[in-house]
Amino acid sequence: MEAALRAGKPVFWQNPLRRPVDELRGELSGVLADIRAAAARFSRFAPLLAELFPELRPTGGVIESQLLPLPEAIGAGGGREPVFLKADHLLPVAGSVKARGGFHAVLAVAERLALASGLLAGPDADSRLLGEGRSRAFFAGHTLSVGSTGNLGLSIGILGRALGFAVTVHMSDDARPWKKEKLREAGATVVEHAGDYAAACATARAAAAGDPTNHFIDDENSRDLFLGYAVAGLRLPVQLRPLGIVVSPQRPLCLHLPCGVGGAPGGIALGARLTLGDGALAIFVEPAEAPCMLLGLATGRHEAVSVKDMGLSGRTIADGLAVPRPSGLVCRLVAPVVDGVCTVTDAAMAGHVVAAWKRAGLRLEPAAAAGLAGPAMTRAAGLPRLAGKTASHVIWATGGGMLPDEAFEEILAMGEGRG
Repeated sequence: MEAALRAGKPVFWQNPLRRPVDELRGELSGVLADIRAAAARFSRFAPLLAELFPELRPTGGVIESQLLPLPEAIGAGGGREPVFLKADHLLPVAGSVKARGGFHAVLAVAERLALASGLLAGPDADSRLLGEGRSRAFFAGHTLSVGSTGNLGLSIGILGRALGFAVTVHMSDDARPWKKEKLREAGATVVEHAGDYAAACATARAAAAGDPTNHFIDDENSRDLFLGYAVAGLRLPVQLRPLGIVVSPQRPLCLHLPCGVGGAPGGIALGARLTLGDGALAIFVEPAEAPCMLLGLATGRHEAVSVKDMGLSGRTIADGLAVPRPSGLVCRLVAPVVDGVCTVTDAAMAGHVVAAWKRAGLRLEPAAAAGLAGPAMTRAAGLPRLAGKTASHVIWATGGGMLPDEAFEEILAMGEGRG
């Protein structure tokens, strides 16, 4: 596998460290309690979110997406197993999976500050108070900062600015221009860096150090981000029930999760496995040029290994996954949770974008379309937990709902060999 990995070819790595849920529940009981606390925070702040964003009023401020059945032609990789798309690319306000993690991290900062300053008398106070002028004036004296390839910065920038925070987003200069422009339109400050995502994060982290009014939301190390993502895994049983899907070791459910630094897929995978048990399988999907989580898990070196150590560029059309090193926090948490990691080339991702658009009318970013490679690669890998069983598959569409027409057309042209 190493030679193929170094050559940037698609590979599938089976995780030998995956353990039964019964063995993990005791070790991770505190994490599960924290995930439930994150879900409770979302509930407390739902009235505020509904007030700030009209598009959330139909759901009462709940941030959630649908499970959509996928046509066999694009979802099952030649098989006949049921395949669903988790439509996080259509999440209101921020248009990506980052709406959960990013929003939760911002709400956690806002709640801590509001309780300490007396803006909220207690955790059960009306969250809508934080949308009033007094609260906005207070938050204006604080900065939210983050290093981002795009979607995380958008989620933090949009909610942070809506609450009155100053927001600074550090981005590599090869991040998508339209995402930088949307951030500037929201009133965020965008700082561009000549290096990659990791370099942008390091600069943002250093700039916030020692400044109590600068709250750095660390994509590589933030527990609040991770917990926000994990809420989606906690909610899965409620969405699966109307579809007639009962998850068990005999009827497994495979989650195909595009992976960059690891926070979103790691949180979702952990939440799902703790909630659904051993019948839930988690497959991470990474770009062939940036398989940082695969390397971190397979070597056991976690954040101490970089894709550049393998001679890989780390550059990919899936800008949200263009990460050289995984999160050490996430890598350690998911080492006993994830079932495998597969990689996909840029050409394949662009092809999946085209197929999703032409056959199902889905407008996906390349990173979101990466998951479409998962079912076929997982079956071909021969995972023992799938042997002789009929599985259901959920492909997590992580972003794309906010793609401008011009940017989407460029991706389609690449996938069709026109660009």
